[in-house]
Amino acid sequence: MTTFVDRVELHIAAGNGGHGCASVHREKFKPLGGPDGGNGGRGGDVILVVDQDVTTLIDYHHRPHRGATNGKPGAGDNRDGAHGKDLVLPVPDGTVVLDRKGEVLADLVGQGTRFVVGRGGRGGLGNAALASARRKAPGFALLGEPGEVRDIVLELKTVADVALVGYPSAGKSSLISVLSAAKPKIADYPFTTLVPNLGVVTAGSTVYTVADVPGLIPGASQGRGLGLEFLRHVERCSVLVHVLDTATLETERDPLSDLDVIEAELAEYGGLDNRPRVVVLNKVDIPDGQDLADMVRPDLEARGYQVFEVSAVARKGLKELSFALAALIDEARAAAPRQESTRIVIRPQAVDDSGFTVTREAEGLFRVRGEKPERWVRQTDFNNDEAVGYLADRLNRLGVEDELLKAGAREGDGVAIGDEDNAVVFDWEPTMAAGAEMLGRRGEDHRLDASRPAAQRRRDREAERQDDPDRAYEEFDPFE
Repeated sequence: MTTFVDRVELHIAAGNGGHGCASVHREKFKPLGGPDGGNGGRGGDVILVVDQDVTTLIDYHHRPHRGATNGKPGAGDNRDGAHGKDLVLPVPDGTVVLDRKGEVLADLVGQGTRFVVGRGGRGGLGNAALASARRKAPGFALLGEPGEVRDIVLELKTVADVALVGYPSAGKSSLISVLSAAKPKIADYPFTTLVPNLGVVTAGSTVYTVADVPGLIPGASQGRGLGLEFLRHVERCSVLVHVLDTATLETERDPLSDLDVIEAELAEYGGLDNRPRVVVLNKVDIPDGQDLADMVRPDLEARGYQVFEVSAVARKGLKELSFALAALIDEARAAAPRQESTRIVIRPQAVDDSGFTVTREAEGLFRVRGEKPERWVRQTDFNNDEAVGYLADRLNRLGVEDELLKAGAREGDGVAIGDEDNAVVFDWEPTMAAGAEMLGRRGEDHRLDASRPAAQRRRDREAERQDDPDRAYEEFDPFE
């Protein structure tokens, strides 16, 4: 049973943010000392980190569900909740991160490279943070935001300079064992190699890595044999080495036809046309093998291939091959002096994006989608009228009501915020944006109000009469 896994589906869950606290400071002779509810802690992130000590994804094959810890809720006396602990997942060098649709999210190369694959939820603000000049004593706090939950696919593409490709039992494992210190399994039956083997070769001042890719057969690019599973390990290599068996016992095979089959499979897989090729005629220590090598070598050279005759058993031709590969590697490195670096796909927001959309889905039903409105809904305690009014004010300042009017919404129409599976639906009233009038001066307490100078109270009442709710209900939102 092999212990090498190069493709897994991983289910990750970042930590939820802790809820904010609604609390009022109390002490002797000071029964109402103002709001002192602390903020909730941030949920932990899920982070992928390249670790060169990790060479396979087998750990995630056996345990595909991973999650970070949640943030702690806030408490009174302005005590913020603790942040959740990040979950760090080590992955091999050369790991590609994809979503369920197959879109690349990140291509991780290089020791220590990090990628946040799941972000923890924001902690909810306590009522102390929500207090403002117009809202002296908020009677509510924001809920913590749920952490990101997603399914991803991890694919490992071996980071090597040279890839040995060829039919099963062509001698690739034997060749890498004598070129380097690698000790792959070697036997006289097909598909002995079930996993890619890596070996480090030193030729003069050049040090490079060689990958022994499991044997390819006709139809490998469509899934036959093991080729489709491991062709991805060829993608990062700078040089391809065709290892051709000159002593095969199969009468319908010969080195030229083997080469044509493997080239056809590489072309079908795609993306490898620009890689330099080298042909190795292996097993020339066998008399019939040497005779066949002498016959096919002129044809291979006529095709433009650099040809080497080697014998892994007799250690023949290995020095010339290793130095020739070193020269090709030096050329490839000189052409691309900068080491292959991590690629993280970023999809920026358009400059003219309002942050939300309003679409009419049916007669009398409108749907609002956007990162801010949906997050605000998730953080609202709908059992608290004051919190609901606060949400109404935020949506109005964002321009949701204006867009609903432009889309043709009328009083009593249904408005859904969020996707179909997890939406909040309510009957729309055009006056709800000025919900302050319906609920009074939210967050105000007459006992606190009496302590303010009369002139200040007059100015506040004048502000409330203005048409601009931003002026009447100023507030500081650290999330915006």
